[in-house]
Amino acid sequence: MGEQRLQKVLAACGIDSRRKCEELILDGAVRVNRKVVDTLPAFVDPEKDVITVNSRRIQAAKKVYFLLNKPKGVICTNSDPQGRKRAIDYVQTSERVFCVGRLDADTTGLIIITNDSELTNRLTHPRYGLEKVYVVAVKGYVSGETAEKLKKGVRLAEGRTKRASVKILKRSHTESLIEIKLKQGLNRQIRRMLLKVGLRVKSLKRTQIGQLTVKGLGVGRFRRLSAVEIRSLRKAAAD
Repeated sequence: MGEQRLQKVLAACGIDSRRKCEELILDGAVRVNRKVVDTLPAFVDPEKDVITVNSRRIQAAKKVYFLLNKPKGVICTNSDPQGRKRAIDYVQTSERVFCVGRLDADTTGLIIITNDSELTNRLTHPRYGLEKVYVVAVKGYVSGETAEKLKKGVRLAEGRTKRASVKILKRSHTESLIEIKLKQGLNRQIRRMLLKVGLRVKSLKRTQIGQLTVKGLGVGRFRRLSAVEIRSLRKAAAD
């Protein structure tokens, strides 16, 4: 694991938010190997160092990995002033966990939930481009020409989107169903791409993340990732 910022380790162990943990350090409440640490930055190895907060020793959090089929209306942040249901509320664990990336409230489907911040940072970094698959229902007829525009990329505020795989699953003059595969992860990217080509989204579901699929996982249900699946994610995010 190696050395990490002290406040990050404290937060991962469920002591408090990272900002509150910084305050605990500056207040002199934290000791590392029996010595008070009250300045920042400070680095520790949670697997080797003895860390105490107000004389109570903390233990490095056990890494946990879950896959959730997120329902509509559920948010992917750990706090919400509106008090809406959170994705993490569906996962039964005593560890302090968070979502890997985000799905907006109206989007359903797969989201990884973990307390492994290192893997999360890698999986969400643009350089690794973990492929994700979405199934989208849109109003109206999707022509081959429109599908080609989406494949080649459309111009958004951040620039032109990268090439995508687009497959028309079903279409009629009232509604069409398309599958889109992306390696990018811009904010609300698919909805914005479709709006750019004149299509309005009726429903949007993420059905696959890398090798992980929604098959067998009902809406609102979760499962632990297997050791093989975790290794696959680590490999996808390797240098």
